Amino acid sequence: MKSAKVFLLLYVILVSGVVSAQNLAAPNWKFHTGDDPAWADPKFNDSGWGEIATGTVWEKQGYDKYDGYAWYRTSAVIPSVLKIKTLKQGGFLLNLGKVDDADITHFNGEVIGKTGTFPPNYTGAYDVERAYTVPVSKVSWDKPNMIAVRVFDNAGDGGLWGSPAEFAVKGFSDQITIGVVLPTKDHILKNADALILPVTLRNTSGESFEGKLTLEVKTDFGDAAATMGSSFKAAKGSTKSHSFNVFDLKPGFYLGAVRFECPDFIKQHQFAFGVDPEKVVSPPDPQADFADYWARAKKELAAVDPQFKMIRKDSLCTDKRDFYLVEMRSLQNVLVRGWYSAPKKPGKYAAFLHVQGYSTFMQPGWMVQDDDFASFGLNIRGHGNSRDDVNPGFPGYLQDHLLDHECYIYRGAYMDCLRALDFLCSRPEVDTARIVVEGGSQGGALSFATAALAPERIRLCVPGVPFLSDFPHYFKVASWPGNEFVQFAKDHPSVTWDQIYYTLSYVDIKNLSPWIKAPVFMSIGLMDETCPPHINFAAYNNLSVPKEYVAYPYSGHGLPADNTTIRMAWVRKQLGMK
Repeated sequence: MKSAKVFLLLYVILVSGVVSAQNLAAPNWKFHTGDDPAWADPKFNDSGWGEIATGTVWEKQGYDKYDGYAWYRTSAVIPSVLKIKTLKQGGFLLNLGKVDDADITHFNGEVIGKTGTFPPNYTGAYDVERAYTVPVSKVSWDKPNMIAVRVFDNAGDGGLWGSPAEFAVKGFSDQITIGVVLPTKDHILKNADALILPVTLRNTSGESFEGKLTLEVKTDFGDAAATMGSSFKAAKGSTKSHSFNVFDLKPGFYLGAVRFECPDFIKQHQFAFGVDPEKVVSPPDPQADFADYWARAKKELAAVDPQFKMIRKDSLCTDKRDFYLVEMRSLQNVLVRGWYSAPKKPGKYAAFLHVQGYSTFMQPGWMVQDDDFASFGLNIRGHGNSRDDVNPGFPGYLQDHLLDHECYIYRGAYMDCLRALDFLCSRPEVDTARIVVEGGSQGGALSFATAALAPERIRLCVPGVPFLSDFPHYFKVASWPGNEFVQFAKDHPSVTWDQIYYTLSYVDIKNLSPWIKAPVFMSIGLMDETCPPHINFAAYNNLSVPKEYVAYPYSGHGLPADNTTIRMAWVRKQLGMK
C-alpha cells in the first residue's frame, strides 16, 4: 500500500437520513513476529513492518513453520458522521474471525477482548470466533484508531484465519439474540427418537422486524434430518418463543441451525446435540494378526536399551518440585524426550503420563503440578524436542510410511508412550499402581492406545476429544487433519483407499479399546469439526470397563477451562484422594 498506515475502509451510505456502515475492513494489516508490549501502543511506529492478510494463516503468507508470538496492527480513521448511528446501535463490532491459537486484542492501547490463555498457563482456542465490542467512548473521531492483536500460536498453523477481519457499526442483527433450550444441559438425549425444540428470539433494538424463522437439522454426516419454518414477528424490545417438533431421530450426533430471515438482515444460531451416543455402532475391524502385530512391537521395544537420562532444570524447579529434561531411546533406537516433575518431599506418588496433541510441543507448564502427583510430559517422535531421528513434519506426519504398516509412524509413537511408562516405573518415588494417562486430540488417542497396550500399568485413562478412531467414518465427518490422507491418495493415484485403511486399522483406537482394563473418563465437544463426537464414541463404545464421559454442547476441539477441574476431580475420586 502507498501509505505507511493501513486504513480501514468505512463506506457511509445515506438512506432516508439514516447513516449506516458496511462491514468492510482493510484486507492487509501490519504484521511482525515476536513479542513486545510496546506494540500495543498507538504511538508505536510500525512503518518498518511487513503486511499480511487477515482470514488466512501466516504459514501461507511467507511465515512457514513459524510458531510463537506475533502481532497484527491496523489503523482506522472513523468519521464523526457515524457518531449518532453508533450511539444508537451500541458501538462498533470488531470481528477477527478465528485466531490460532490465543489472542489479546487492543483498541487504542486498551484491551477490548481476549480468548484463550498465553504461556505459561497456555490454553488454545483456535476454533473460536472472535467478536469484540468497541464502545463509543474509546473512539477517537476523525483521527486514526489503532487496533493491535497479540497472538500466540503453539504449533501448526497460526494467526487470524477463517474469515477476513471486519470492523463496523453494530447492526440490527447484533441486537437480535436467538437461543435454543434442549431438555438436558449437555444436549445429550437418551431414549428419545423425537425432540420438542423451544426457540427464543430476543430483540433489544428499537425496531420491529417481520420475517421467517426456520430450523434445519443435519446428521454429522451431512444428511438432512429436518427442515421446517414459520412466519415470525420480532417486536422491538421483545422476547418471543416458538417451538419446533423434530421426529425420527436415530442414535448419533446432529448439527442444527435456527435462522431468522427478514428484509433487513439474516441472523443464525447454530447448536449441536446427541441422541443415545452409547448406541452408536462402529464395530472393531482389526486384521487377523492384530494381536501379534502389537506383541511383536512390544517385544522389539523391550530389546532396546532405554538409556534413561535425567537433566535437572534449575530454572524450572521450585521450593516444592524438581524438574528434569528426560532423554531415552524407544523403538528402532529413536531418541525421544520429555519433561519430568516430582515433589521434593520424599514419598510414593501417583503419577500422570501426559501425551500430546497433533503437531504440538509438550511443555512443562502443561503438566499437573499438584503436591501429591509426579508428572511426565512426553514428546513422541516427530514432535517437540523429539525430532532428532524422526521428523516428517506437518503436514507429512500422518503419511509417514502409510503403505507399510510395520513401519507406520504411529506404531513407533505408541511404543514411545510405553517407553515413557518404563521411565515412570523406574522412578522410586512413583507409585506404579497409580499411573494415569491423559491427553487431548492425538493425545486422547495416545491415551487409549497406552491403556490398551499396557493394561497392567495404567490405573486410569483420561482422554479428551480423541483422534485416530474409526477412519472409514472419520474421512466422511471431518476435514483437517484428515485432508493429509486425502492428499496422499491424490498424490499416489495407484494407491487404493483399502490399502490406506489396512494400515490405519492397526492403529485405530476403536480396535485397541477392548484391551483396556482401566476406568475411562472421556471429554468431548459436540461441535468438534476436527475430531467429531462420532469417532470419539466409536472407541468409547467398544470399551468394556467402567466409563464416564462429559459433553460440552457449544465446544469444538478446544474444551472449556473447567474441564481440567472436572477431570482432576474424577481422577482424585477414583484414586481415593482428597
